[in-house]
Amino acid sequence: MTDAARPVRLDDLTRPRFSAAGQQILDMMATMAAQCPLTADALHAQASAETGLHDFGPEDYRERLEVFLAALREIDGLHDAGRVNFYGQLLQVLKNRLLLADLLKRHPEINHIELRAPVVIAGLPRTGTTHLHNLLAAPPTFRTMPYWESVEPFPMPNEVGSEPDPRRTRMDVAVGVINTVMPHFALMHEMTTDHVHEEIQLLANDVSTMLLETLAEVPRWRDYYQTHDQTPHYQYLATQLRAMQYLRGGRRWLLKSPQHLEQVRVLDRVFGDGIVVFTHRDPVPVALSMIAMITYSARMHRTPVPVRQIAASWIDRLDQMLTALVRDRDTIGPDRSIDIRFDEFMSDEIGVAQRVYALAGEPFTDETGKAVAEYLAGHRRGRLGSVKTSFAMFGLDEAAIRERFAPYVQRFLD
Repeated sequence: MTDAARPVRLDDLTRPRFSAAGQQILDMMATMAAQCPLTADALHAQASAETGLHDFGPEDYRERLEVFLAALREIDGLHDAGRVNFYGQLLQVLKNRLLLADLLKRHPEINHIELRAPVVIAGLPRTGTTHLHNLLAAPPTFRTMPYWESVEPFPMPNEVGSEPDPRRTRMDVAVGVINTVMPHFALMHEMTTDHVHEEIQLLANDVSTMLLETLAEVPRWRDYYQTHDQTPHYQYLATQLRAMQYLRGGRRWLLKSPQHLEQVRVLDRVFGDGIVVFTHRDPVPVALSMIAMITYSARMHRTPVPVRQIAASWIDRLDQMLTALVRDRDTIGPDRSIDIRFDEFMSDEIGVAQRVYALAGEPFTDETGKAVAEYLAGHRRGRLGSVKTSFAMFGLDEAAIRERFAPYVQRFLD
């Protein structure tokens, strides 16, 4: 077996080790910690200073931001580079809000743009969602967002029309940092500047999204998030999609996020004519893979990493999500939804694409088929390598997990 084909063993999850270049990046970030306090006042002031804007849109997000900031400050072992990392992400969220509010003020017609019935992929990571998302996005049928646009959906006033787009250039730098500090992350979830990304990043702009739980272990935030109706935040998402459509065109959106699994009723309420594709796979190995990704990326903000504690909390969280899906799946009927098993998808990728197109009422032309086939030819499964996981490395009991996930398996996989 070649080194490229040999699965990577993550033997430094608790006590991360970095390459010289990776450590240099973290050390450089740490020098900026004093200028990046995790406070709402500091973040708002800098966002306004950098954009020249002061209207952040509806004010209800401020309470959510305070809750999340408090949760971040409670993280044991939060290091200085991690503080800077979180500060930068939240700063971008606030800048996005400022830029959207300004855009809507100057172009109120955005609120009247039609959002044609989107096609929405809902499934856990490692169930084929990313592959299906990119496969369906290969032809020009749907409007999708590249990673750089999902992070910076609205241009800075002084950068409008600039070529190359500074947002894309900044993302090139950010992806380079990710690949240097976390060289094995791409084996679990490939991140490139231009790859098709999910709208969970847009949901973050209203400071109400499951994404925040994946960025850090924040039980205070998780509990707060779960007690609130997400309908207004999905409506904020819809407004952002209209604004992005206004700026860069598009006929019909193709969306994807695991968050939708526990928000089926909200999804149906806000996008009531949308087509939903649910992806399914044995949740036990899926859980291991997802936990590996979350514990590995935790090195970006803390040390030591409480691997077993994080693993146990995510088994609980995934159980909640799958239980909600079993309860709410039939909210969306067969005329607007489809269930795709991972094994079925892998054995007939083009056939699955044709089924989704048919359900969405889109023609699967020869040109469409050619674009899909070309994508598949360049994106074979496992081409980047793989990560070796086990129940023991996370202190988990396979039989207990299988018992917890049994209702989901019985419903969708038996």
